[in-house]
Amino acid sequence: MGLQELTLGEIYDVRDGTHDSPKYQDDGYPLVTSKNLKQGALNLDKIKYISEEDYLKINERSAVHMGDVLLAMIGTIGNPIVIEIEPNFAIKNVALFKISSEQNSRFLKYYLESPFVTEKMTREAKGTTQKFVGLGYLRSFPMLLPPLTEQKRIVAILDQAFAEIDKARANAEQNLKNARELFESYLQQIFSQRGEGWVENTLGNICSFKHGFAFKSEYFTKDSDLVLLTPGNFFEKGGYKDRGEKQKYYKGPFPEEFLLAKGSLLVAMTEQAAGLLGSPALVPENSIFLHNQRLGLVELIPDFQENVSLEFLFHFFNTNYFRAKVQKTASGLKVRHTSPKKMQVISVWIPESRNEQDRIAREIFKFKEKTIGLERVYKQKLNQLDELKKSILQKAFTGELTQNNHDAAA
Repeated sequence: MGLQELTLGEIYDVRDGTHDSPKYQDDGYPLVTSKNLKQGALNLDKIKYISEEDYLKINERSAVHMGDVLLAMIGTIGNPIVIEIEPNFAIKNVALFKISSEQNSRFLKYYLESPFVTEKMTREAKGTTQKFVGLGYLRSFPMLLPPLTEQKRIVAILDQAFAEIDKARANAEQNLKNARELFESYLQQIFSQRGEGWVENTLGNICSFKHGFAFKSEYFTKDSDLVLLTPGNFFEKGGYKDRGEKQKYYKGPFPEEFLLAKGSLLVAMTEQAAGLLGSPALVPENSIFLHNQRLGLVELIPDFQENVSLEFLFHFFNTNYFRAKVQKTASGLKVRHTSPKKMQVISVWIPESRNEQDRIAREIFKFKEKTIGLERVYKQKLNQLDELKKSILQKAFTGELTQNNHDAAA
């Protein structure tokens, strides 16, 4: 291919944006940072604005033009994009590659996306709390550069291959979305199209919501078998999840009444994350879980202990109806939360027959398992497509891709 062993600084005019923090304002010129480079495109959803004076000052040395390539230098390093529309923004903590007529912008973008580059930059980045690569590092970064005609040929091959991958990815993402919506539709139908023998009641007549214990942070530890449940242990659509390294454990005094039994039903009373308020979870094991004050333990009133299924209530708590009612009871600006007293007035329709409740709960769990299986298949497909893209990029910059095409043409 006539490869030249050069550095990025020898091939391109490599610059970077400001590292200062200009004064932000409600409108003006957008200031693009590393956070605005996402998935090969410029995302201006959460952009900040600066004055014309700061915009002109920054652009004295780092003005962006069509055909330039940008690269995130801090945080998640990489995410290169090609500027394909006339820009009207300044940049901060972003690398800027000015591309001459002798080079191809998309070739550089693909090179910066290749596994060799992303892994090397991530490995060699500096910083502890937030990783970064400097301008000098980027200018000295190695590159094997083919002639322009070969660059264009590689780009054409990659464009075609990635168009097919993007099409397959879109199909897999739609199938994944359909699988999730299928279960949601099924769940809402069960509780909206009630059969005979369903009666209306309030949650307060059926059960109580008991707050957890206000645990002290000095007793948090990794050296304990006692898992302290928090809203972070809840999936948005209900169910328990292990928090991995973020999991909280407790090693201190606590009242025995806050030790949970398998099958206990909890509900999140704090909107720790969007959509979490009202999310339920069933405790998966005995005697290793504690719950804190941000969660409500659902305890059935004596008259209903044999007549109401906690598994049935778990599914009810996942309905759009219940979530909407909980949201209306919530208060707070930064963090919304509700209370047992507020939740107890929410109405619930429930079959009089305990056997019917158990049957419905089992059927919903079975249907959920089927949709989870479908989701797993489509997620695996998406992962395979990502790996395929990495493999193609790797071959493109080791000569294998074009050599295979040469051989096929021969």
